[in-house]
Formats: sequence, structure tokens, C-alpha cells
Amino acid sequence: MTAAPGELRRSELHSSLADPVMDTMNFLNEITMRYPEAISFAPGRPYDGFFDTTQVFDHLHRYLGHLAERGLSPDQVRESVFQYGPAAGRIRDLIAGSLLADEGIDVPPESVVVTVGCQEAMFLALRALVSGRDDVVLTTSPCYVGITGAARLLDIELVPVRERGSGLFPADLENAVARERALGRRPKAVYVMPDHSNPSGVSMPLDVRRDLLDLAGRQDLLILEDSPYRLAGTARRLPTLKSLDRDRRVVHLGSYSKTLFPGARVGFAVADQTVVDPAGGRGLLADELAKIKSMITVNTPSLSQAVVAGALLACDGRLSEFNRDTSAYYQDSMRFTLKCLERRFPASHRATAGVRWNAPAGGFFIFLRVPFHADNAALKRSAQDFGVIWTPMSYFYPRGEGGHGIRLSTSYLTHEDIEEGVSRLGEFIESPMAPGEPGA
Repeated sequence: MTAAPGELRRSELHSSLADPVMDTMNFLNEITMRYPEAISFAPGRPYDGFFDTTQVFDHLHRYLGHLAERGLSPDQVRESVFQYGPAAGRIRDLIAGSLLADEGIDVPPESVVVTVGCQEAMFLALRALVSGRDDVVLTTSPCYVGITGAARLLDIELVPVRERGSGLFPADLENAVARERALGRRPKAVYVMPDHSNPSGVSMPLDVRRDLLDLAGRQDLLILEDSPYRLAGTARRLPTLKSLDRDRRVVHLGSYSKTLFPGARVGFAVADQTVVDPAGGRGLLADELAKIKSMITVNTPSLSQAVVAGALLACDGRLSEFNRDTSAYYQDSMRFTLKCLERRFPASHRATAGVRWNAPAGGFFIFLRVPFHADNAALKRSAQDFGVIWTPMSYFYPRGEGGHGIRLSTSYLTHEDIEEGVSRLGEFIESPMAPGEPGA
């Protein structure tokens, strides 16, 4: 049948647009807007009580002063915020300096690409690394929904490696690599979130980090390290994979959304791997990412980069110091949520209720297992009848598992809202009609 004028057939659009993963954020936003009085444990967003509009102007003026001190003329300073900039970014030197000061990551500024949030950094890395139909990328499962969406949009096969209670086991990853190679496919990289991961909240122990790097060397894999929640935990942070990397196996993906503010939409990729062309010429993987970026977003907004740069200058690159108060706030919120869960579901009652959860040391998220199928229908009933919103864990499994899990975000709520929200959640979980039953 011929389509009517102005009408497009979904079947003729890219297949990823029919994938349920593409609707997850829109559905959560719709539920939140439809039930504004509900307490929401869904958004993994920073607490904005620390934001002050004057900070933006302070950061901007500080950066402009920094440029003038470096000898730039007034015209050059003006151009640095009003004009397009290089695709790889204007503030690579400040980002590289911050990574060295705060994380012990020692890389040249040329290996940094400044991106529009970390989501673009993931997209660039996937597009650059996957060159053929048989190439695959592995990921922990559950994983951040953004990597799943990016892979689907790029027609890249994402192979999940199931997390155990404490996270990824390198032996499981090695077995998955062997299975893919036996099928004639080429594992190119593995995506991991080592610190307070989204959605499960787990962190990778130091010995596992070292084992993962060793495995990457033996199996000729790259590691895509995404770690936006590092500074939302305890002061004693484990080293990043990139700081432990001696063979340039790690592409480090970063974001300032959780450490500064998400409205800037500034992230970065550290890609110091060498790329050799057929004629023997040598360059950096970062150069290749910048080529791709130049055809997607052209460049990261200069004004946003300027504000981020001013914040980095204010703390001499030590974002851990800059985030001391916010980090304490997130840790307090996490501890308080866990206490509320303990009170609402004491150990003697937990098995009967069919509920259990993990206890992350930091970050934004708790993984709660529930005795019903936690799908969109259950979420709608929870919001409508009990006034509490959460995120189904099934959103975070590339192959649609996790049906009996929910993610609770602790970052954005006050103690009062957390206490009331956990109370409402308990009533919902123990309500007479099981949420997954017909008619629920």
C-alpha cells in the first residue's frame, strides 16, 4: 500500500528506532510529568542545591583572564568564546593537567578529544573501533543504557557479559571472547564502568582491575573505561584503569556532568593509542575521533568549554577538592536510603517480602530485587496508585533480562523525600495485587 503524502513507514526507517531501549528515557520523562506529586527515585542527576548562577560567570571570567595572561590578544580572547573551535577542543591542555593532578593519568594534551558530553565520546569510540560486520564490542550486563543505544544506532553487535554480585569477573569475559571468536567474530573492545556503576552501583576491586588489564593485553582488546561517578564516593578512590594502563589498552571516557554541572554538556575521550596508516605514517586514535566528531557536532561549544576550563583553573585541576561537599552529600544520601530500606524491610521480614538489595560504597544507584515483574506497567501503577517512581532494571540489560530488579537513584532527593519514598515503595511492593498480574 502506498504511503499517504507526508507519511513515513516505520519499517523503512532505521531498525534501531523500533527498539524499546530508544524509548526508555522518554517513558520515564512521561511518567514523571504525568505524576508530578510522585517521589521519583528515577533520575540519575546531580543535586542542584549546590548550583549558583554566579558560578557560571565567575568561571567564564577566570578562563578569559587565563587566556589574557598567556598573551592572547583581546581579539583572540573574544574569538575563543564566540567562534567555532578545533574539532578536538580548545581546553585539552587543562583537561590533561587535571587528569594528571587528580587521577595520576599522564597523557599528552594531543590525546584528548573534548566532546559534547560523554555520550558523544562513546559514540566516537564505537564508530572508530568497529570496522566490519563481524566486529563486536563486549559490555558488562547490566550496563548504562547509553552504550546500548549508541551501539544499536551504529548497527554494532553488543555482547553482554553478566555481572555477578561484585561485578565483572575477568574469567567470564575471557570465556565470552573465546565464544565470539569461535563463531568467527572479532571482539574489539569491552565497555566497563569500574566505579559505582550505573545501574548496579558496584565497583571493581583493585585486583580485578589489574586482571582486566592483563586480559586485555593477552586477548588484544581495548577497554572503554567510563567512570562518571568516581567523585561521588569515598575519599579513598581506587586507581582508574587508565592510570594503571602501561600498554595503552584503555580509552578513558570522561564527563563533567556529575562533577561540575550537566548543563555544560562537556565530556572527553583520552585516546593515546597509536594508529599506523598503510604508508607507515603514525598518529593518535584521538586524531581519528576528532575526524568523526567534525562530521557530527563540528566542535564542542566554545562557551561551554570556557566555563568548564574556568572551574578547572579554580581548583588547579583537582576536581576531588572542588567536589568535596557534593561528594559528602551523595554519600550521606546513599547511607540514609540504605538505613530507610533496613527499617522498612528488616532482615527478619526481607525473605518473606521477597526483597533484597546491594549496599554500594558510593555513587548514585542501588539495585533492588523485588518479587514481581518490574516492567513499565508496574512502574505506571507504582506512580499512579502509590506516588513513587523508580527505574526498571530491564532497561539496562542489552538482551532484556533483569525483569525482577529496579534501580533506585539516591542523588537528587532530600532525607524527607527519601524516607517518604521508601515508605511508599514498601507499600507498593507489599500491595495485595501483584504488580505483574493481569489487571495490575
